[in-house]
Amino acid sequence: MRIRRLIVAAGVSFALVGGVMASLPAANAVPSGPKPVASYTPPPVQWGTCTDPRLASRGAQCGFVVVPLDYDHPGGTKIQLAVSRIMHKTPDSQAQGPMLVNPGGPGGSGLIYSVFGEFVPNGAGDSYDWVGFDPRGVGSSKPALSCIPDYAGYNRPLYVPVTPKLEQVWIQRSKAYAKACNTAQHALLGHLTTLDSVRDMESIRKALGAPQINYYGFSYGTYLGQVYGTLYPNRLRRVVFDGVVDATRVWYKANLDQDIAFNKSVKVFFAYVAAHNSTWHLGTTEAAVELQYYAQLRKLVGHPADGKIGPDEWNDIFSQAAYYVYGWVDVANAFAAWVHDKDATALVDLYGGPPFDDNGYAIYLGVSCTDAKWPTNWQTWRRDNWSIYAKAPFLTWNNAWFNAPCAFWPAKAGNPVKVDGRQVKGALLINETLDAATPYTGALQTRKTFPHAVLIEGVGGTTHAGSLSGVTCTDDRIAAYLQTGVLPKRLPGNHSDVQCPPVPAPQPDAALAPAAKSGGSAISRFREELRSTVGPNVRSSTPRAAG
Repeated sequence: MRIRRLIVAAGVSFALVGGVMASLPAANAVPSGPKPVASYTPPPVQWGTCTDPRLASRGAQCGFVVVPLDYDHPGGTKIQLAVSRIMHKTPDSQAQGPMLVNPGGPGGSGLIYSVFGEFVPNGAGDSYDWVGFDPRGVGSSKPALSCIPDYAGYNRPLYVPVTPKLEQVWIQRSKAYAKACNTAQHALLGHLTTLDSVRDMESIRKALGAPQINYYGFSYGTYLGQVYGTLYPNRLRRVVFDGVVDATRVWYKANLDQDIAFNKSVKVFFAYVAAHNSTWHLGTTEAAVELQYYAQLRKLVGHPADGKIGPDEWNDIFSQAAYYVYGWVDVANAFAAWVHDKDATALVDLYGGPPFDDNGYAIYLGVSCTDAKWPTNWQTWRRDNWSIYAKAPFLTWNNAWFNAPCAFWPAKAGNPVKVDGRQVKGALLINETLDAATPYTGALQTRKTFPHAVLIEGVGGTTHAGSLSGVTCTDDRIAAYLQTGVLPKRLPGNHSDVQCPPVPAPQPDAALAPAAKSGGSAISRFREELRSTVGPNVRSSTPRAAG
């Protein structure tokens, strides 16, 4: 979960732009999966200066790729995908082609991720053209979907539906959100599936004039890459999947899996706080800190801190600690400041404030609700979520209401692509053992589905999609693979091939705890910067089942 606003926000203006039609070469035929679609080739990108100062300062170029709203009717309405790129720094003879990056979501803005090559150690990213893009409907792409901008504002109804009336309040909120999305962009809603975005990736490849792409996907981006590899395996060159989605569980079942996993990961955070009781004085055991967490949550019901942070916001803030170790010091500081001094300043800062923007959330639902069918009988949701809540209360109802608009979504859901990675020549998979957003079992399943893939396990870690965070064991292997194309040895059996330390938890300094930060490396600062600009409704950049 991110705790502030999206990096780039855009309105819901609908742009109609021209496109160019052409036939694909025979080598680009879809090998399996959904029915072949009519051929489409976009015009080349008209590159220009980027408006984002972080991109401009690095000499990035920005532009748009023109694609059909509906690939079955490529001559119809066109939309625009915002793209950025930072060109290779090596001689042209050593260039390895474009590296597309997707940060997850679905709904995460990826435009800034063309900077990601600078974080690959040993200069291993220098030979690639790093390409960031905002998927359809996201950020600077046109149109961008927004439904109820302040939906994740302060003082929402209690997540846990302890009365029938409260349950009905949330059901009506969920229906209203789905209806608002239909009003905002009715035409777009029917064309937001992962399959649509996979075809957009293929259009980006063509617009770049590249015979193949390299791909670095985080969280939901790993599912996007898995589907691309199923449909266009010969177009994939080098592939990194970090925080690996189980393609067999999209998406209702995946969210139920997450509820159990998040309950485990937040306990690891509580144990960390207990281990540093001399700093925060919140309890000497995991159980004691957990009791304090729930005691404060109950006190906030009807009595929000600073008039803003009620039990829902409290839960949302702590969810980021269950996603990543990076912000553990900040969350623990806010926890302690509230318990000991009733100072909510840090809580409000972590949650963020208006103006809210729901673009990421709207696209998350637009993709998730139509990728695969969800239960439309609310009795199923009630039964499943109460059953899991009994053993995993931390995030269960938070997650249920986050996804509940899918029960009432106006666009028709399809069937997910059956992922088959046998034709992909190689892929590097990375997952920490206790990653809650993409549980480790999903990485093992993907390793089976991609028989030429190799899995690096961050043993015992809880950080989601945290590669290139300074863990030499992991990062040097990523660098070596990107430089040479050679993967570590794949081992027989159903387990990881390489075991590495996880992203380390920050070590608080008792004397400096109120100002402590989570990391000093460049990549840590980059991740913190991204987290500080993403809203509480965007979940892990990366909402729930994808991350």
